[in-house]
Amino acid sequence: MDAYDEGSKARHLPDGPDGSLPEGPASAGSTPDSTPCADQESTDQESTDQESVGEESTDQESVPQHHDSQAPTVQALGPQVSGPQAPTADPPVPVPTPTGIASLPLRSQIVAALALAVVAVVACVHLGMVFLHVAPSNTVTKQHGRAIDDWIYPEFEQNWKLFAPNPLQQNIDVQVRAQVRGADGGITETGWYDLSALDGAAIDGNLLPSHTQQNELRRAWDFYIGTHDNGNHPVGLRGDLSQRYLRRIVVLRLDREGAGGKGAVVESVQVRSRTTNVPPPKWSEEQVSDTPVLRELPWWTVPEEDVTDARTEASAG
Repeated sequence: MDAYDEGSKARHLPDGPDGSLPEGPASAGSTPDSTPCADQESTDQESTDQESVGEESTDQESVPQHHDSQAPTVQALGPQVSGPQAPTADPPVPVPTPTGIASLPLRSQIVAALALAVVAVVACVHLGMVFLHVAPSNTVTKQHGRAIDDWIYPEFEQNWKLFAPNPLQQNIDVQVRAQVRGADGGITETGWYDLSALDGAAIDGNLLPSHTQQNELRRAWDFYIGTHDNGNHPVGLRGDLSQRYLRRIVVLRLDREGAGGKGAVVESVQVRSRTTNVPPPKWSEEQVSDTPVLRELPWWTVPEEDVTDARTEASAG
């Protein structure tokens, strides 16, 4: 087999009728020696083309390797889905569960709303009454002073003694005696009952003493002396109220203590205070008297309604 048959171009050129090359300028002028050179050049050119194709293949293969190195990153972003994706439905929005009053039935909501409204009104009225009570004298307090006092006293009385420059440094004992009618119809007079000492004895050793034991009697006495002059004459509109309040308290206490014996009825009472100064500390140069000071009030006739109320409260307690 000669070099002509081995050339790549010999396979692609058309053959003549007898298998020879077609006649033409190139073939006519060529010599047997020049044909192998041309074929060799074709072979070299083909080798060069194949090397170029090989290099291009190598470059193309390197590109996928580069993409393969990035493949984990693409896969990390999520699975690749080919073709059109089916639409996904939005998750249902949870409905919040009602709390508080809104979770109650309609009737309960109405009752709760009315209760809140009543509480709000009472709170506003109370704050207004306290404000008018502590405010300077004005037109409203002059016209409605009695209603304001009935609301404030005795439970909501305002006392500013804690902020006085010289706080109270005295012990005040409230005492009472009574004239009682016994079961035989006779009138007898009892001795003095030290009501403050009885309250003190009930408080001593009691971890949770009642408000009544601590403040009721003391506040009632402060209320009385604040609305009466030294001659025990009422000053202002609250004088009569303070007297009735103090009288009811002492009648209730006498009924608790069984004054006059079983079946006895309190006809009249007399209240007095026994005031003693608190001794100053040893390092103080202050000198005070240790002699008790007594203040006796006149006898008060006890109405039948006070006696009935005292017995009702005593039986309820």
